[in-house]
Amino acid sequence: MASLELDRAFPRSPRGALKIARLLLALATFLCFVASNAHEAYTALAGLETGITLLFLLLYLLRLDAKMRWLFWPLADIFNSVIAALFLLVVCLFAIIVKSNKGTLAGGILTFLPDFSPGQFH
Repeated sequence: MASLELDRAFPRSPRGALKIARLLLALATFLCFVASNAHEAYTALAGLETGITLLFLLLYLLRLDAKMRWLFWPLADIFNSVIAALFLLVVCLFAIIVKSNKGTLAGGILTFLPDFSPGQFH
């Protein structure tokens, strides 16, 4: 069995820092929606974005992209970013417009931040 090597420079790189920041914002958004008993769709999409971002972070951190060459991972990452930005923009707008409580409003605002960050489509 091949051992997994850890890329210690990735978290300190701009791409790694951006991935970590997106993961933390997605997790904060997810927790806001869960704590506020928001609509299940908001919580599900925020949870999915958290999970997918975590998987891409682990993929690059463990250098699995170099071992699995059958897919062009940067393109898959960009495709994921575009789709996630569109879905999260819709969730953000609905959460801000509906604003059933302060937790939902906070989750909507936190959802809006990574959508239009400068490094969204790296």
